[in-house]
Amino acid sequence: MNILDLVGNTPLLKLEKLSRESEGVSLYAKAEFLNPSGSVKDRAAKAMILKGIADGDLKPGKTIIDATSGNTGIAYAMIGAVLGFPVTLYLPANAGAERKAIMKSCRAKIVETDPLESSEGAFAAAKKEAERDPAAYFFPNQYYNDANWCAHYLSTGVEIWEQSNHAVTHFITGTGTSGTFTGVSRRLKEYDKNIRVIAVQPDSPFHGIEGTRHMASTGHPGFYDPALPDEIAPVSTGAAYAMARRLAREEGIYAGISSGANVAAALNLAKTLPKGSAVVTILCDGGSRYVSDTFWGEG
Repeated sequence: MNILDLVGNTPLLKLEKLSRESEGVSLYAKAEFLNPSGSVKDRAAKAMILKGIADGDLKPGKTIIDATSGNTGIAYAMIGAVLGFPVTLYLPANAGAERKAIMKSCRAKIVETDPLESSEGAFAAAKKEAERDPAAYFFPNQYYNDANWCAHYLSTGVEIWEQSNHAVTHFITGTGTSGTFTGVSRRLKEYDKNIRVIAVQPDSPFHGIEGTRHMASTGHPGFYDPALPDEIAPVSTGAAYAMARRLAREEGIYAGISSGANVAAALNLAKTLPKGSAVVTILCDGGSRYVSDTFWGEG
C-alpha cells in the first residue's frame, strides 16, 4: 500500500446542529478533506494521472503540467512525488501562501500568473507551455479531461448512495472544474432519477470563494453540461465565510471557503424541503489552507 491507496472512501458526516435548523430534514457532508493530500481533488488528479500512464501519454522523463487554484495542484504534487514525476503548476500570483507552500514541499515548481486574469490566465499559460514542447510535458487539462468527472461517477457518487443508505434526496455542491458535481450527479440520477442535483455558484463574478466559478461570466469547463443541474444556487462570499466559521465553532469541522459555500447553500435548501428529505453536500478541503485569511476572526 502507498498513500495513493488512501484516496476516497471518506466518511459521510451528519451535521447535527445545523440539521436542527431544518426540522425533519437531515443535512450530510462528505468529508473530502480526509483524502491524503487534504481535498476532494485527490480523486480526479489520481484518475487523470493514472489514465495518462495507462494510455502511454505520461512516461518517465515527462513533467506533469497543469493550471490550478490550489487543491488540484497539491494533489498533483503529492502524486508526482509518489510516482517520481516532476510537476510544474501554473496558478494566479494571489493564490494562498499556504497552498503554495504545500506544493513546494513536494518539490513542485510553481509559475505564477497575472492575478487579474484569474484561473483562466493560469490555464492559458499552462496550455501554451505544454503545447510548446509536448514531448516534455503531460498536460492532464483538468477542465476538459473526462477522467476528472468519471472519478466521481465511479467513487464519490457510489459512496454517497451507499453511506446514506439510499436515502439521499438532494445533492448540492459547487462547480469549479465541475468534476465532482458532474460525476456524482450522473451517478445518483442513475440510482434514482428523482434525486435533485443543485449546482452552487458564486453570486457575483467578483467573489472570494476559492475553487468555484461564476459560470455566467467565465464560461464553463469542457465537460460541464448546463442541462444537468436541476437548479443553480447562488451564494455570496460573505455567506461562505460565515458558514466556514460556523462549521468550526458549532460542528468542530475546520473546513475551507468552498465548503462553507456548499453548506450555506445546502442549509438554505434544506429549510425549504419536506420532512424526511436528506441533503448531501461536499466538504472540499480543510481550513488550514486558508489560515492566514482574516475572515476567521470576524463574526
